[in-house]
Amino acid sequence: MKRIAARPLFWLAALLAAYLCAPFIASVPQLGAADWASVDWHATWSAVGVSAASASVASLVILLGGVPLGYFLARSNSRKVAVLGFVVQLPLALPPLTSGVLLLFLLGPYSGIGRLTGGTLTDSFAGIVLAETFVAAPFLIIAAKSAFAAVDPVFDDVAATLGHHAGSRFFRVILPAAWPAIRAGLALAWLRAFGEFGATVMVAYHPYSLPVYTYVVFGGQGLPAMMPLLLPTLTIAIVCAALSLYSRRQSGAIEPENGDEAVQPVGQPPAAEAVPLRLAFRLTRHLGAFDLDIAWAPATRRLAIIGPSGSGKSLALRLIAGLEPNESGSVRLGTTDLDALPPERRQIGYMPQDYGLFPHMTVARQLTFPVDADAASARYWLDHLGLATLVGRVPHQLSFGQRQRVALARALTRHSQLLLFDEPFAALDTPRRRRLQQSLRALQREIAAVTILVTHDPDEAALLADEVLVIETGRVLQAGPIDTVYEQPATMRVAELLGLHNVGEGVMREDGVLEIGDGLRVKTSATAAHSIAAGRRVMWRVSSHALVVAPDGPHLGTIDAIELRRGERYIRVEIGGAFFDIASEDTRLRLGSQHRFAIASAGVSVWAVEAAQA
Repeated sequence: MKRIAARPLFWLAALLAAYLCAPFIASVPQLGAADWASVDWHATWSAVGVSAASASVASLVILLGGVPLGYFLARSNSRKVAVLGFVVQLPLALPPLTSGVLLLFLLGPYSGIGRLTGGTLTDSFAGIVLAETFVAAPFLIIAAKSAFAAVDPVFDDVAATLGHHAGSRFFRVILPAAWPAIRAGLALAWLRAFGEFGATVMVAYHPYSLPVYTYVVFGGQGLPAMMPLLLPTLTIAIVCAALSLYSRRQSGAIEPENGDEAVQPVGQPPAAEAVPLRLAFRLTRHLGAFDLDIAWAPATRRLAIIGPSGSGKSLALRLIAGLEPNESGSVRLGTTDLDALPPERRQIGYMPQDYGLFPHMTVARQLTFPVDADAASARYWLDHLGLATLVGRVPHQLSFGQRQRVALARALTRHSQLLLFDEPFAALDTPRRRRLQQSLRALQREIAAVTILVTHDPDEAALLADEVLVIETGRVLQAGPIDTVYEQPATMRVAELLGLHNVGEGVMREDGVLEIGDGLRVKTSATAAHSIAAGRRVMWRVSSHALVVAPDGPHLGTIDAIELRRGERYIRVEIGGAFFDIASEDTRLRLGSQHRFAIASAGVSVWAVEAAQA
């Protein structure tokens, strides 16, 4: 059962609703008392026709100018544009008669325009249209501005990376996405124009519009003649209100979670790239107090960029895609200088966190939307990714996994050579995230495109990349193959960002002995200590399997914490001021207890700090 709002709120709502309904209820008894015999139906229907025609023409004029104006107001942060937005909304606040007087200053017979046109703009159909346009336009402009502001800018970005220029993106993506709200604003503008009296009676008394004719008849015949004249207005208003409330129910529902299962590779994708390309870039961008300056030339095609929030990961992707200016850098894919190309010509696939599917397009339309979409590839990926039964659905009818696969198929239908993923799994629960990661990994094995995954999850980077770039505050901390970076992080900050345990800093002593913390000394493997001079500062890593409980072990340790990680029991041990994590089901290891430990030298690796940072 649905909860009802607080009782005072309910009564306040009911009071206003009753007042707004009361005039309509009060008019019902007047149907029998109305003076139907004296109605001039010819004049009445003529006035209705004038109002309907003038409101339609005014609405068309408002639509043609109001949509671009709303878009301009929504996309600009200029103070001057904000002032313009305030001015064009003023007719909403002005009394209608005041609007009429202002229009007379502009269009009246003694104004410059009036003398130029011989006074024909007043007392004419054109005058009615001009008056209605002035008072009704704000309804559409406000609706259009709000609608365009609500459209996610990522749709424009994705459409650009799919090969569409600015005009095409506006008419095929931005406008359709904003159209439902604009349509509602257009209906309000039409109704406002249809019922406009004050400005119309000042500017164009003749020919009679319905509001002006109603005023004239009321002055001559009084209240009994009003009901027959009000019926056309009420009928039109009721019809428009009913149409605005009508909403076609969307068919279908979101697929169950098992629709997110991993893709099983079968066959070969059409037109795969014979020779894998390599990416190299230098990215520079200044945004207020933030500066991004990173460079990377990886040797493989499965790549990841990892870093904390605000480090510049997403900005880096946008620079590679051409969605932000790369101020003094370069981006090369194979022999192609991407920096010399606009985003619509870079032949890339850009997938933001929510995959950037256009809300008004079906799955089939999403796949044919790219400028150079290949029909054979579209059919292949529809079948291969399990989307063939979903071609008639729109994004809100798809699960997260299905949306990801549609976005992938859309990029792959144009044989994209570079795929950019901006934290595509960030909003998903753990089981679904694991399934989709495996799905993407399977696809990476099949396609020759370079893939760049932006993530803050080190496990995800390790699964989906062969090389990783670690950045923070717009600078590179470390780059290289996954194994190298994860096994030998350059700094403790890198180790922290990668979620590594049993890593720290120490000093090498003679005979391959590593000094850690408060005098804790452990032997290292001969390979690890080779060529590192005594007294040299190093970073170290101890394998979790190298640390074992031993009654006669040389090190006394205290159990500092016990936690579960993915179903495994991990023990945090403090030995000589250093902390180590080990996986252990030994029930003797309880919080706060002390035990003797041995550390196998074969599991202790060290590397010089300077060498790692270089």
